[in-house]
Amino acid sequence: MDWHGAALSLAGRYKKPRRLLCGPEVRTRQTAGLFGDDAGIEDALRDADFGQWKGQAISQLNGDQLNTWLTDSTCAPHGGESVDDVCTRVAQWMKSLETQPGHVVAITHPFVIRAALLYVMQFPLSMFYLIDVEALSATELRFNKVWRLRLETHAQAREHGKIHAPQ
Repeated sequence: MDWHGAALSLAGRYKKPRRLLCGPEVRTRQTAGLFGDDAGIEDALRDADFGQWKGQAISQLNGDQLNTWLTDSTCAPHGGESVDDVCTRVAQWMKSLETQPGHVVAITHPFVIRAALLYVMQFPLSMFYLIDVEALSATELRFNKVWRLRLETHAQAREHGKIHAPQ
């Protein structure tokens, strides 16, 4: 999907009133701009710190270090954050949302979304790499005394409980 297509797909998707938050990176701020509002920067939504690995292709990484990082959620051989670190950061932020009223739209990164899903679904850290998050995808998490994952349809119109596919 190109930039224009992304903008059209997000237009009006999430009704107001809501708070729009994003990670501090340029790419999250640009995506947040597609919503047409000024987004608040939330440090907890920043991408994982990949340390010395930042900007490198997986094929360029030390295989043993990479394997250790992929199998030990507490390990950070690259000098950045471990999966456990990311999950702890995101869980603390999610917990803070539990006492705040209103809806939040958060623009963030696949690692952060995976961590949020682990928190909501109460999955162990070992499930982290079993979740695949595509760019510009939407994940809806709702809180009403307990967290829930909501899966949506892409159908555009609903009438009396029936889902109608777009024409």
